[in-house]
Amino acid sequence: MNYRNRLRSFLKKPHNIILVSLAFILIYLTIIPIFTIIIDTVTVHQSELMRVKGSRVGDFTLYHWGKVLFSSASRKIFYEPFLNTMVVAFGTCFVAITLGGLVAWLVTRTNLMFKGIISTLFIFPYIMPSWTLAMAWLNFFKNSRVGGAPGLFTALTGIETANWFAYGPFPIIVVLGLHYAPFAYILIGGILRNMDANLEEAALILKAGRGRIMRKITIPIVLPAMLSTFLLVFSSAMSAFAVPAFLGTTVRYQVLTTQMYRTLNGLNPGYGYIMALIMIVIGVLILGINQKIVGTRKSFTTITGKSSNISLIKLRGFRGLFSGILLFMISLVCIVPLISFAVESFIIEPGNYSFSNFTTLFWVGAGSPDIANSEPGILRNATIFKGLWNSVRLSILVAFFAGSIGILAGYAIVKKKGSKLATLVNNLAFFPYLMPSMAFGAIFLSMFAVRRGFIPPLYGTFALLVLVGVVKYLPFASRASVGAMHQLSNEIEEAGIIQGIGWGKRMMRIIIPIQKSSFLSGYLLPFISSMRELSLFILLVTPSTRILTTMLFQYDEKGWSQYANAINLLIVLFVVISNMIVTKVTGASIDKGIGGQ
Repeated sequence: MNYRNRLRSFLKKPHNIILVSLAFILIYLTIIPIFTIIIDTVTVHQSELMRVKGSRVGDFTLYHWGKVLFSSASRKIFYEPFLNTMVVAFGTCFVAITLGGLVAWLVTRTNLMFKGIISTLFIFPYIMPSWTLAMAWLNFFKNSRVGGAPGLFTALTGIETANWFAYGPFPIIVVLGLHYAPFAYILIGGILRNMDANLEEAALILKAGRGRIMRKITIPIVLPAMLSTFLLVFSSAMSAFAVPAFLGTTVRYQVLTTQMYRTLNGLNPGYGYIMALIMIVIGVLILGINQKIVGTRKSFTTITGKSSNISLIKLRGFRGLFSGILLFMISLVCIVPLISFAVESFIIEPGNYSFSNFTTLFWVGAGSPDIANSEPGILRNATIFKGLWNSVRLSILVAFFAGSIGILAGYAIVKKKGSKLATLVNNLAFFPYLMPSMAFGAIFLSMFAVRRGFIPPLYGTFALLVLVGVVKYLPFASRASVGAMHQLSNEIEEAGIIQGIGWGKRMMRIIIPIQKSSFLSGYLLPFISSMRELSLFILLVTPSTRILTTMLFQYDEKGWSQYANAINLLIVLFVVISNMIVTKVTGASIDKGIGGQ
């Protein structure tokens, strides 16, 4: 009877019901899929019957593991892509941390000019999809030996770019480094701006040189932020698909994600599931390393409440030069790609930039028999509009469900703070963030390609895209909601309870209105992320569920670069405008508090 009363009392509290429900749902959607993908690595698939002799679909086999890891073909199948992935990930970390840290130091520690503009523009490459810079690189630096037609750089200078410069690891590292440099800028810049300046001031009084102060004081203080940036960028670069696909495929430079795409879309799905599993394990290890590092050093105090009047380094006569060069370079990265997309979308013959070669055919034309199989211009193309509609409604649905579930999760986690159930739900809600997007898509492809109990096969349905998007972007919404709920005092809701106001009305009339800006970001972040996503959905779309990002990739694969550039320009403008609306509505800016205030 005592247990029954305790159960009844437990279930009377809405946050307990929310936690129990979310625990079951998230275990089913995040933990169980891991087991299904493990099973798929030791299962014979339909397309593999010719290679696994004497077997039937569904039979147990270690063929995939042996072929991927221990055969004569393992070097090409797995070890070369794995090594390439590590080269790209470490190289990206070096570029991102060096560039982002340098700009953060210049903005926070020197009398640099144009700080507000530089701070705003520097985060622009991250707002844009990563493959935007990859396509811009190709537009400028492709050569006639591999690209078929030279890019803008060759057209303007007459200099043919080398293969290593135009394709392969070098441009992949540079592009990803530029894309993720804002991570380093935000994390390192935030600490530099808020750290106590007393140590540096004391060192200056003792006549220590600026270089020695940097080595002995500044860098050790920002080291935790540098380590966090390293792990974050490493994980993101390792899971990148679009950039290596655009810049590496033409010279057969494969990384794990592009190799996974080939195998899962080809005749070797078992190979792809093994790669997905390995990438997930690496992602979890990275989180463990991060927590170990942060947990070992208990204090990272940089704000003491004491004097923080930082003595800015005067650049003297170089102030204008450094400021102008930095502003010019950042503007090139932000603006020139958009110009290149516009130019490339208007030319008939790639590589010929004379005015006579320009046309509006790829935007408003009815189609030409000798160009792209008579494909109409994108503004007259019913397929493009269907892809746009699919992208918009997918983003809206993902944002609505992820944002709403995130609010419930944040409310329940904070109300039951410290309990094992709340900790479990909090960790489960964050777990999808650790998984590379393509590996996460592979998990859901594996799990929902067949009937699961009362759930019919979902492959080829729009519902599968919504489901995978909601689960993948739930961490954004849940983290925003947890942070918002931590700021609310319990007395606010208790006053409503005393007045006899029901839980639903308390949420709608009290809690949500008070923290509407934070909760709104939990809706808008998944919306923007879903709108620009490619890796997560590339394995799951079918002709009836295609979205703009996957159509762009498919057009580019067919060699219809003009259409791909036009679609890319549309996506970038849509994402940038959406981000501006987010900033305007919520008042939040990711560079706020560093140098862009």
